[in-house]
Amino acid sequence: MSDAAKPDHPDANLVLEYDFDAPPAKVWRAVTIPELRERWLPDCDLAGAEPESAIPGEEVRYRLRDSEPPYRESHVIFRIEPNEDGGTRFRIIQLACDDRTKLPQPANSNCCLMRAAA
Repeated sequence: MSDAAKPDHPDANLVLEYDFDAPPAKVWRAVTIPELRERWLPDCDLAGAEPESAIPGEEVRYRLRDSEPPYRESHVIFRIEPNEDGGTRFRIIQLACDDRTKLPQPANSNCCLMRAAA
């Protein structure tokens, strides 16, 4: 594992990088087949059991939800690529969701939804 991975995403709050001996296809199955994923990332930690998006064999994105109030949500992206040793480079990128988008907006905020309603 590398201690300091370069953020792939400008809004990344946490980036972890690991190198595994397993081939990328095996790691992909571990993060996308629910019965296998459940062993290390249980459904109760997810906002939804289905991925939000996926690029088969390369990247899958889930939405996480805290189990206790205020139930903050975040996105976690798993990136998979072959490494130079024939194994897998596995990158975990966590992005905090913007809590402000869930809160009621004041009528004078000039946000897009209020202008559209006017």
